[in-house]
Amino acid sequence: MNTFPDEAVIRANYLRVMERIQTSAARANRNADEIHLVVVTKGQPLQVVRAAIAAGATRLGENYPEEGVEKILALGGNCGVEWHMIGHVQSRKARMVCEHYTCLHSLDSVHLAQRLDRFCSELGRQLPVFLELNVSGEESKFGFPAWDDNHWESLAVAIEQIAALPNLRVRGLMTMAPYFLQAEQARPFFHRLREWRDRLADRFPHVDWTDLSMGMSSDFEAAIMEGATFVRIGQAILGPRPVSD
Repeated sequence: MNTFPDEAVIRANYLRVMERIQTSAARANRNADEIHLVVVTKGQPLQVVRAAIAAGATRLGENYPEEGVEKILALGGNCGVEWHMIGHVQSRKARMVCEHYTCLHSLDSVHLAQRLDRFCSELGRQLPVFLELNVSGEESKFGFPAWDDNHWESLAVAIEQIAALPNLRVRGLMTMAPYFLQAEQARPFFHRLREWRDRLADRFPHVDWTDLSMGMSSDFEAAIMEGATFVRIGQAILGPRPVSD
């Protein structure tokens, strides 16, 4: 039988994570206001999502479009939060993302970008997107190949095509580092993403490369040290996801 943390526990966790963000920003000589928290509600029931909002969360992240849409519709349009799609999106679910989500952190192909652009055109909106890069080479991870310089030209070609789409607004890069017991071991992968951002800013100065979406519950402090502006944190705030019976 699943038991869920009550609102007081979630609020205390939320405040503790915010304090850790501020401490990490200070260590990196950064302004904590430029680091945005996305509370990951993947797999969490509605009562936990409501508790996260009550605790102060203003950005919620979902991995599966349809699961997030169920929550969006259940909460209604006046809950005062942004909904961020942070998981891999199948092309057949592109319209769902365009209709319901504030932005997409996980754009990983030109084909998906073209479908998103078409649906956004039909809906009369622009969709902010992060380009997801696979900087580790792990086969289990999605993203444009970017674990070594051999992928530079193919990545540049893809970005040139995406940047030309009128209804998508590139705002930066996203990655997932490999899991390590020690967060500091993930830091080189976050550093690699920042290096890619700097190179792409030189090649495509007309594109906005302001943001880096990187860092999760186990490693977000290391990501902040390397320049993260969005961190995606679930279990450190909401506890483990419920186990299906």
